[in-house]
Amino acid sequence: MARVLVSLKIFPSDVNVGLDALKKKIEDCLPEFASVYKFEEEPIAFGLVAIIAHLLVPEDKAGGIDEVEEALKKIDVISNFQTLTIRRV
Repeated sequence: MARVLVSLKIFPSDVNVGLDALKKKIEDCLPEFASVYKFEEEPIAFGLVAIIAHLLVPEDKAGGIDEVEEALKKIDVISNFQTLTIRRV
């Protein structure tokens, strides 16, 4: 079965947010069918660093990406996120 790789740019709410702790929160909040492929960090400005999260979701899971986004919205130290790419792997 194929999977879908979703890349999200996640913006912390403050420059003082610990990125390792935020990555752990992201891993913990994901639905059981989704998993983290890898994380990257991208400096934005004035000390703010965004996390690029590459997540794997089963291709046949209808609404899987929506469930992942809803889970991320519940993390209070995330100010915003945007979908960069969605591709089949």
